Order: sequence, then C-alpha cells, then structure tokens
Amino acid sequence: MSCPVSSKVFSAISVVDVDTILQCQDAELRPVLSCLVRMSLIAPMDQSPACLQARTTVLQVLSRIELVNSIVALLSIDFHSLELDVKKEQQLKQKLGGNPGESILISNITTGPALEFERSDPTRKLRLVLSELMTIMAKDTREDGQSTDKIVIKQSELFDHKVYLNEVCDVLAIALAELPALLSPKDVSEALLSVKYGPEIICHIVANQADCFLDVSYHLLGGGDRQEDDEDEIRHRALLLLSRMSPTHALTLRARCVDEMRMPGLSILLSLEHGKDADSGNDIVEFMTGLLLGGGHQTRTWMSHYIRNAQKRKCQALFLLRQELTKRLDSILAKCSDRNLPGNLVMETSYLLRLFCALRGIAGMKFSDEEICRLLEVITRHPPPSPAGVKLVALGLSMLIACNSLISTSQLEQQAIEWIRWLVKEEAYFESASGGTGSFGEMLLLIAINFHAGQLPAIVDLVCATLGMRMTVRNNNMSRMKQIFIQEIFPESTVAAHAVKVPVTRNLSAEMTGFLPVHCMHQLLKSRVFSKHKVSIKSWIYRQICSAASPLHPVLPSLIEAYVQSILVPPSQRIVQTDQLNQPLTEQEIRSVFSKVVIDKISEENPMVSGGTPTCKSIQRKSLSTPRSINARRESSQFSPSKAQGKTRTERTAEDNLCVQICVLYYILLYEDVRLNNMKSILGNGKKVLKYSAELLAELPVKFLLSAAESKQGRLQGMFPSLLKLCATQFPHLCLVEDWIRVDQPGGAKFAFGGSLTREFLEKSLKNVEKCSASTVLALKQIQDLPPSQAWDLAEVFISRIKDMAKPSVPRQVQELYRSVWMNLNSVYPRKLWLLTVNNLTPKDSVISRDLSQEELSLDPLAVLRCDPSVFRSGPILSIVLYMLKACLAASRTTLSQHLQEQSTNIAGQNAEMEKEELKNALVITQESAAIQILLECCVPTETERFPSSGDVAEASSSSRLTALQEIQSLVCCYLHEAFISDPNLAKLVHFQGYPNELLPVTVMGVPSMHICLDFAPELLSQPSQEKQVFAIDLISHLSVQYSLPKSLSMARLAVNSVSTLLSVLSSVSREDLIFSILPAMERICEAFPPLTEDVISLLMQAGRMCLSSSTLQGYASPTSIGGYASPSNYDLSVEDGQHKEMKELVSRFPPNNNLCHQIIQTFKNILEKTALSKRIY
Repeated sequence: MSCPVSSKVFSAISVVDVDTILQCQDAELRPVLSCLVRMSLIAPMDQSPACLQARTTVLQVLSRIELVNSIVALLSIDFHSLELDVKKEQQLKQKLGGNPGESILISNITTGPALEFERSDPTRKLRLVLSELMTIMAKDTREDGQSTDKIVIKQSELFDHKVYLNEVCDVLAIALAELPALLSPKDVSEALLSVKYGPEIICHIVANQADCFLDVSYHLLGGGDRQEDDEDEIRHRALLLLSRMSPTHALTLRARCVDEMRMPGLSILLSLEHGKDADSGNDIVEFMTGLLLGGGHQTRTWMSHYIRNAQKRKCQALFLLRQELTKRLDSILAKCSDRNLPGNLVMETSYLLRLFCALRGIAGMKFSDEEICRLLEVITRHPPPSPAGVKLVALGLSMLIACNSLISTSQLEQQAIEWIRWLVKEEAYFESASGGTGSFGEMLLLIAINFHAGQLPAIVDLVCATLGMRMTVRNNNMSRMKQIFIQEIFPESTVAAHAVKVPVTRNLSAEMTGFLPVHCMHQLLKSRVFSKHKVSIKSWIYRQICSAASPLHPVLPSLIEAYVQSILVPPSQRIVQTDQLNQPLTEQEIRSVFSKVVIDKISEENPMVSGGTPTCKSIQRKSLSTPRSINARRESSQFSPSKAQGKTRTERTAEDNLCVQICVLYYILLYEDVRLNNMKSILGNGKKVLKYSAELLAELPVKFLLSAAESKQGRLQGMFPSLLKLCATQFPHLCLVEDWIRVDQPGGAKFAFGGSLTREFLEKSLKNVEKCSASTVLALKQIQDLPPSQAWDLAEVFISRIKDMAKPSVPRQVQELYRSVWMNLNSVYPRKLWLLTVNNLTPKDSVISRDLSQEELSLDPLAVLRCDPSVFRSGPILSIVLYMLKACLAASRTTLSQHLQEQSTNIAGQNAEMEKEELKNALVITQESAAIQILLECCVPTETERFPSSGDVAEASSSSRLTALQEIQSLVCCYLHEAFISDPNLAKLVHFQGYPNELLPVTVMGVPSMHICLDFAPELLSQPSQEKQVFAIDLISHLSVQYSLPKSLSMARLAVNSVSTLLSVLSSVSREDLIFSILPAMERICEAFPPLTEDVISLLMQAGRMCLSSSTLQGYASPTSIGGYASPSNYDLSVEDGQHKEMKELVSRFPPNNNLCHQIIQTFKNILEKTALSKRIY
C-alpha cells in the first residue's frame, strides 16, 4: 500500500518550496497540479519580487505538463451559479423518501456516469462529480429513520474506476477550493471513506490543501473506535497513507491516538514506520513500554485490551510488532560472542525484556515457541560486571519466575539451571567488579529464602518490584522454579552459611533501591534459619547497624525486631532445647557506638561513657563557639534531606552517626521490653539471658535521641512511634508531659562579653549573685544562648551554686533565668543533671556524708526533697525540685515493676505473685504519699510568717515572705492536682493520713480535683480517732463552701448528724474538745447550705445544754441564771438595748476557764449574720 502523494512533494507544497518543486518529476507533481495551477493563475496579494519570481518558476514547471490545460478549463466555470445548484442538490439529498436518482446538478443522462464523464465538457464534469459526491455524502438511514455512523462501502461507477481517479481528484480539489462554504475537507474526507479508493482520493484532496492536513487527520481519527475492528480498516488505511504523505506528523497523530485512546493498532503501525529509514530505528520499545508501564491506568487498560483481542483476530499491527521485537532479539544474539553480552547492549536488552514481561503479564500476550527460545537465549547470556549488568540479571531472574513458559521443556529448564548456577558462582566477582553498589546475590538469596519459607506472595512482590510492574503470578506457575531453587541450587543449610558471608551494605540508607543483604537477613531471621543451623549472626547485625546512614532504610527497624525476637523468644515450646538462640550485642559494643554523641551536628566525646564513674567534665576547650539561640538549635534539622542527597556516601557524617545511635537505642529498649515480657518462659526454661546493667542504661542520651527522632520522623521510616512507646514504658521519667508541651521562650538580644564564657567567670558570677546580680544575669543569658552540647561543659559549676539561688535576697529575674538554663540542660543528660542537682541541694551532715548514686536515687526518690529549707520558699527552684520529684517517682515505679518481673516464681506461686504485686503497689503509693506530706508541711507558715516583727522594714520583709509562701502553696497544689488525677487512691490515702487543718483552705481552693474527697468522706468520718473525725468535718465544710453540690449537701448533713451523735457518747473532756473544733466548720456549713441552719442551731443548743449541765456539776453558775439568755429565740443581737447590755454583763460573769459557752454563743451570732441577717444569702 503506497501513498499516491510522495512526502517530498507534500513537504514542498506545504511550505511553497519552489526549488524543490522545480526538481520534482512530472509524475510526482501530478497529484498537486490543481494546487499549482490555482497558485499560478490567481493573482497573489504578495507583490514582492521573490513572490513574483516563485510564480514564474511555477509557470515554468506547468508549461511542460499537457494536463494543465484541462485543469485551467475547470477554473473557467461560473462558480456562482454552480454554488446555487449545489445548495439545491444538498437540500434534495437531505429529504427522506426521495428518489436517489434525482439530481439538480445534472439531467438527461443517457449513459452511465463514467461514460458521461468522459464525453462531457469541464462544466458538466464538475457537475457530475459533485452530484456523485452529494449522493455519497447522504447518510444512510436505518429502518427507524435514524442515521447510522457505520462506514458502508457504496458502489460508485465514477469513483470506483481507477482510470478516472486522477481527473476526479482534480475536479474535487478545484471544487473544494472554489466552494469552501459548501464543501468542507473534513466532511468530504469522511464521506470518501465509503468508496473503494477513498483513502487515495483523501490524500489527493489534502495534498492540494496542505493547511487542512491536521484538521482532516484529527477528524478521521476522532471517528475511529477505541478498539479497532474490521469495519475501521479503511479509516485505518486512510490515516496511514496520510502519515506516509507527511512523516513529520506521524508522531503527532500517534500522540493523538493515545490522548483520545482510539485506534491502538494505528499507533503501533505509526511507531513501527516512524524512523525505519533512519539509522537509529523506531522507538517502538520505548513507546509500548511507556503505554504499558509508564502511562495511566486507563491507557494501560486500553492497550492491553487491544493486544488480548488482536492476538485472537490475528491483527496485522500486532503481528508486525512481534516480528519487530523478534528481530531485535535476533540482532542482540547475533552481536554476542561466546555467550557473553557486550556492554553496549545491556541497557537495550533490559528494556526489551521489560517490554516482553509487560506484554505477557499485563497485556496477556502468549509467547510463541520462537519467542520463547529467543528470550531464554538472551536471558542466559553473560552480562558484564557492571551495575547495569546486575540489573539485567535481576530482570532475567524475575522473568523466569513470572513467565513459567520459558522453562516449559526439559531442555529449556536445564539451560536456565546452568545459568543460575553460573550466577551463584560469579556473584562475588560481580559485586567487587561493579564497585559494591549492588549485586544479584542478595536477590538469589532472598528468592531461595522465601521459597524455603513458602512465602510465595513475597516472591511475587519481589518479582513485581524488580520488573517495575504489577502482574499476576499464580502460585502453581512457580512450583517448578521452587523445586529448582530449594533442591538443586539452594538447600537451607547453604542459605544460612552463605548469608553470613555476604558483606554488609556500607552507608545503608533509604536512598538505596533494589534488594540488598538486609532484605535477605530479615527474612532469614524471621524464618529462624540461623538458629536452626546454629549459625551466629550477631557480628553481621552489629556491623550493618553501625553502617546505617540517614535517611534510615525501611527494612532496618524490622531487622532489629526480628533479631531481638530470635535472641529471646524460641520459635515454639517443642524445640526450645534444640534451637540455638542468637547472641545479643555486648555492652562494650554498645558503649563503642555511644562513645561519640552528635548534638547540634557537633561530634564530641561523650563525657558519660568513660568506663568509670560518670562525670560531667568533657574534653576541655579553651573557648566556646559563637552563641546562638536555642530556638535556632531546635529548628536545625538533625537529618537534612538536601545534605543526604548531596553528600558523598563514602564518608560518614554527623547525621549518619546519629542514625546509628537511634537504631542501637531502639535495639536496647526493644531487647529489654521483650526480655521482661518473656521473663516467665525464660525463667521456666532455666536459661540465662543477658541483662544490660543500670550503669549502661544511665549513660545513654535517651532524651536527646528521642527529641532528635521526633524532629524528623520522616527520615526514620516510622520508627519514632515504636521508640516513643518503648521509652514511655521503660523510661517514663524521660517522657514527662511537661517536656512535650514546654515551649521555649523566644530569644531576645544576645548578651555577650568581649571574650567567651569561661568556667571561672561563671563561678564568680554565681557566687556574687547577691552583690552584683547584673553580672549573673549576663552570664546566665550567655549560657542560655549556647547550644546544650556546649552549655553542658559548664553544668558542674552551674549546679554547684543552686543553693545560693534559693536565698530570699536573690532577684526574681536571676531565679527565673537559672530555671530556664536548667531546663535547657535537662534536654541533654537529664539523669546526670538530676543527680548533680540532688547532691548539691542535700545538706551534708553526720547522717548524710556522701553523694548519692544513680541507682540509689531511683530506689529512694524522696531524697529529692531532702534539701535546704530555703528551697521551699523559692518558687523557681522549687519548680525544679518538683520536676525532679515527678521524674524520680516515675523511675522508682518502673524500677520496682521491672524488679518484680525479673523475680522467679514457684509453680504454686499465683498467690505469692499477687502478694508481691500488692506489696509493690503499697510501696509506690507510700513513697508518693510521703512526698505529698513533705510538700504539705512546707506549705505551713513559719512563726515569722505568722507573727511578723514590728517596724516598716520588717513589715515589708514579712509581706515578701508571705508572697513567696503563696507561690509555694500554688506550686504544691498544682503538683497535688496532677498526683490526684493520675491516682485517686492517693488522694484518699493522704486524707486518711491527715495533715494540718489550717492547710485545708489552701488545698480545697488550690487543688481542683479535691472534689473527689466527697466520695470517701463518709468513710473518713467513721474513723474511731476523734482527730480524724474533726479533720473530716473540716474537710467537708471547706468542700461545701467550694463545691455547693447536692452531694456536698448530703455530706454536710451527714457531718452534722455525726457530730450530734458524738456529743451524746463522748466524755465531757472529749466533748468539749470536739465542740471547740467543729464550731468554725458549722459556720461554713451554714454559709454554704442555709437549709442546714436549723439542724446546726439545734446542735449548738444541744452542745450548750450539755456544757451548762457539766458546769453545774462542777459548782459553776446554775443553768437557770443564763438559760434564758442562751436560747437563740431570746438572744437578739441586732438591737442595741438594755437587754443586750445586761446579757453581756451576765456572760462576762462566767468563770474565766469556761470559754465554751462564749464560743457557742459567738458561733450562733456568726451563723445568724451569715444566713438569716444577711442581705444576700446565695
């Protein structure tokens, strides 16, 4: 199928290249004579000399062609009258039910259209062609009267004769040019698809109107089907001829096919024909790969559906595609010598194999026998040892697994086995020769591991990831390949022995793609192959963790988890004694990892990992670097993506070291967690496992690493949530709520001296804080602006003067700055900081003569409160102490829980275990309640605060101390609130223990959670101790004032009834003590709940009568002498009259030692003033 118009002529006529036209032969110019004649005869608008010269050249060309005269005659017709007749003809053809033979353009036809065309003059020829064209353009109708879009080949005597074809095309070209309003090239082209030589005629028309090429092509393409069928063959042929006429537009038409997802066969043929004459060849491999692998889901489905149907219909386009791909395979094999694949063909072979896989796995194309032989020959060739060669081997392995038809015969299977054995033999050489960037050995190992474990879905995922496509691979299709791997090439013992010899991946990070040794080790650890064959894997795991880099590889956390499980947990209880568990990392190996700490991208020696007693002195530096704000420090990324992408992977950076330390920390925390959770089975089996020492755990910079992991969670591949969970479980004192919600204050102006801050200057400034606080402020500001890594060098000097900061004469600004600096240092080595702070706050006397250790502090958290009394009158310093108290109590709880888990239990020890748990809980709550009692004691005002000295100066000092006391009480109340909320039983224990009644107003008003005391108030009220009963009544009265709730009303009524009952059963001495104690509480109850006033008054009258009765027995005034005045109904305190004065005189005559009656009367008066005589009761 040749194109009637050459590409050379069309290109020249499109751009009016007169020189090229002049060089063309007459036969080549025959299709475009109509265009050339019109060009030469019609006067152009451009009158330039160049245009005139070009016109002259065209006339010179036409002068030698005889057929030009007939075309000139066609241009001499009266086109105006012709246009009118054409319009009438169109209207006639559009009528339904009309006679197809009727025509306005022609009449009195005595012979057939062909013979009439041959005998007619130019005018009649034009009318004949147009009449026939109008008939063809009339749409066919169905029986229901609707038009159909299907192409129906129509018989036309004029258009079906090839003898008249050129002359008919000339007439059509002239008609389209002269009647553009009636005849559109797109509509005419669509109609011409219904005639025998329609595609050739379309090419003639488009050649004479080159500017409509894309319009006609797009129109024809838009009428095609999404999936080509036989009816679209003529449209297919027309578009193919147009593309050959203008090869430069072939790719444009192909892109249009893909965009509109129409005529996929045409897109394939266009790709095959484009560039076939060039040396580079066509781009069919790239085009098909892009459609099946790189395009969207709709495009992929469109092409794959076509290929499935095309191989059933034996479509020509698919046949040519397979033929082209087979030729390329033959070309590759022809260039191979001695089964070695040249390096310049590796990439081409890889692309070709991926395309064949996509055609098989996505499009469902079945390979022919010839293709199978060629593919296996190409796959089993030996590529050069390069990264591209390694990739080609991986593709070949994946293709053998995915396409089982490649080993359908025994001969093909044996060829594949020999090739895989060659891979096993040459794997080490490939890795060394390719520069260690990757090897197919890991993939071979991983495939063998998954085959042994029966993880066929994992193999499918591996194959799909290697091929870069998602395809369906059935499990039964891999059965033969599974036998080859596990029986003939990789038995399980070989896998285990080979795995430990695989070198670790240097600078392993998420930037490395493909399958690495870490994938193999992960799967082997999960399947317990190393334990089964007694192969030690510890050193390999340790070296790989130490070679980790940022960003973290996603398999590394899973590898650590599988390794920890293989150390502590046997695969099943039946084979506990037969399997050898892996060995954990030693403390020395862990210490070597943490020998350097990366803080703010500065690598320095860790002052806490020294093998001896921890000390805060690190390597001395003569000067510190320029200060910068802590906000800038926190905003600086510990893992910089830009650096990770641009850094040389042969060098270790601070980010990589930090990544390694986070991985080791995750290993330690996970190891301890799994060990404690499986302690029963470990002790039951009688096995000894390594327990990391408390000293090692204390040396780890857990808080800093946790903060670094939080700052860039995306660089750790999801490790942070698990790391945070383990830290919160084993180190809750390092995960306090305050640490997560604390917001750094924005840095202000930088205060710096001429030189750097030194230890001597800091010590001198802190020592003279009372004399020159300005120097202290400047020094603290400078420490605050330092990164914590540098500020930590000054920690020992800084903490040594904490007692001086608690003195009352120290300015508040200095104390606040001191607390802020302490909190900053707390982000580096918090446990070491707590130990230094506690040892410096603890007074040294005969009882305590040495510093505490880290273990002693965790066992005795109350040592935090064993500090100088001045601390309990300094708010900022006390806030530090309270922070340490919370942390140490949390550490103590964790230590006791872990100690309990590690203790062995006998067989009948269920009750003993419960008893141990109860004892542990009792010890924990005792420690916490003791801490609360100590804090409550510090809230009691001292004698100086109760009774300030006289004088203006003393009064001002007393007022300042009172303000400090209120701050202390507020801090303590906040601590109590948190403690009571976390454990309501602690509130019950503290109140059953009791504390000074004068602190009840402070706790009830300052602790929002005190309302929970209403739940156990009846139980506290029923205690046998009169002191506790009075405490309960006072507590209820204060709660009633603070929380006027129905429940409080019930408790208040219960308290009044309880007092009434107690008055009737107590002795006179105890009764008087009780009455004295509860009178203020009764006032508060009546103030909170006026409805209880009547009950309280009755209680007071009962108490008064008992008091008078008791006094008569002791020889005091008779009850009748004051009975009338003691009655509330006769005691009017609101009127100043003689009776009031007389009553006062009577009361004044009471014995001096009988003050109870006076107190009762005063209480009655206060109640009346606060309730009945108050203007506002509620």
